[in-house]
Amino acid sequence: MKKTISVKVFILALFLVCGHSSYAQNFVKRYFNNLINDTSDISKPQFLIYPTVAYAPETSWEFGLSSLLVFYAKQDTSNRLSEINGFTFFTLENQYGLWFDHAIYSDEDKWFFLGRLRFQSFPLFYHGIGNDSPEDYIARVDANQIFIKERVLRKIKKDVFVGLEMDFQRLSNVDFVPAESNNGIQELPLGSEGSTNLGFGLGLVHDNRHNVLNVRKGFFSELALLHYNQGWGSTYDFTTVISDTRIYRPVGNHNVFAAQLLGQFNSGDVPFNQLALMGGESIMRGYYYGRYRDRNQLAAQFEYRFLPIPFGFTDRIGAAVFAGAGKVFSELNNFDLSNIVVSGGAGLRFLLFPKKDIYTRLDVAFTQEGPGFYLFIGEAF
Repeated sequence: MKKTISVKVFILALFLVCGHSSYAQNFVKRYFNNLINDTSDISKPQFLIYPTVAYAPETSWEFGLSSLLVFYAKQDTSNRLSEINGFTFFTLENQYGLWFDHAIYSDEDKWFFLGRLRFQSFPLFYHGIGNDSPEDYIARVDANQIFIKERVLRKIKKDVFVGLEMDFQRLSNVDFVPAESNNGIQELPLGSEGSTNLGFGLGLVHDNRHNVLNVRKGFFSELALLHYNQGWGSTYDFTTVISDTRIYRPVGNHNVFAAQLLGQFNSGDVPFNQLALMGGESIMRGYYYGRYRDRNQLAAQFEYRFLPIPFGFTDRIGAAVFAGAGKVFSELNNFDLSNIVVSGGAGLRFLLFPKKDIYTRLDVAFTQEGPGFYLFIGEAF
C-alpha cells in the first residue's frame, strides 16, 4: 500500500486570478492587509477564505475552498470566542465534499451549540477490525456519506452545560473494492451494504475555555450517551458512550501544556463505520482516520506549545511538540496495555489573527507506518 499523504496548501495569491485591474489590486491589498496585519477591531467578526490544494494516491489532486468565521456574541469580548469552519472540495476522481464545524456561545454563555456536518463522496480505507488489523488496507470503501452531529446545551451553573445531543449518519452506495494485494475479503463487516442511523441522547459538559481555537488556560470535559434505535428509523440498535477530557495549563508567559484523554464505548449491533475510529487530524495524528477500529477505544495525547517563540525579528511564529498513545478493543474486560499504538511529532505555528490569538498550524506526525502532514487553523484540541 502506498502511504497516503495529503497536505493542504495555503495559496496566498487567492485573488490574483482576478486580473490586474485597479479594483482587483485594491481588493487584494485590503484583504491581505487585514489578514497579515490584523487591522480589524478585536470585537468585530473576522472572516477568512482561502483555497487549498491536496494530493493523495486514492483521490489524485484535490482542490478546495476553506473558510473561517470567528466572532463574539453581541461583539462583547467578555463573551467566549465562537467559531464556524467551512470546507468544500472536489477531486480529479469525481469525489466531492462539504464540511462545517462550529462552536457557538450565546451572550453570557447561556447557550452552547457544538457540532459538525459532513456530506461527501469519498473513499474510506478498511483495514479490518481490532488493534491487530494489518498495516495494508484490506479494501477501499467507496460510498456516499452524511454525518450530522449537534449538541444543544444550556448553562445550568458557571461553566457547566447540559442538554440534548443528536447524531445522524448515513452510508449509501457502498462498494468494497479489495486491495490489489488482497485476493478478497473473507467476511464483510456489519453495515457493509450501507446503513442509516439516528441517535439521541444527553450530554454533560464542563467548559471554561475562552478561545476554543487556542486555549491557553482551561478545562473541558464532555460525557455523552447516545442511543440508536430502529424504532425511530435507525438500521441498527446500539448505544454509544463518549468521554472526552482536556486540560490546558500555561507555562511561563507564552507556553502551554495541553493533554487529552478520549474514550468511546459501544454496545449492541454497531456498523463498521460507527465503531470507535482511531486516527485523524485531532488525536493520534499520523494515522489515517479509521486505521484502527473496534467497539471501544482509549486514547491520550500530550502537547507542549511555544506560542510564540521569542525570535527577535517577529512574535508571530510558534511551534509545538506532541505525542499520543491509544488502543481499540472489543470488550471492556479485554483491555490491557499490550500492543499500544503510539505516535508523535512536531509542528510550526503562525499567528494568523494576533488580536484574537488564533494560530494556523502545520504538523508532521510520525508513526511506525509512516508520516502524516496536517495544515489547519486552530490547535488539534
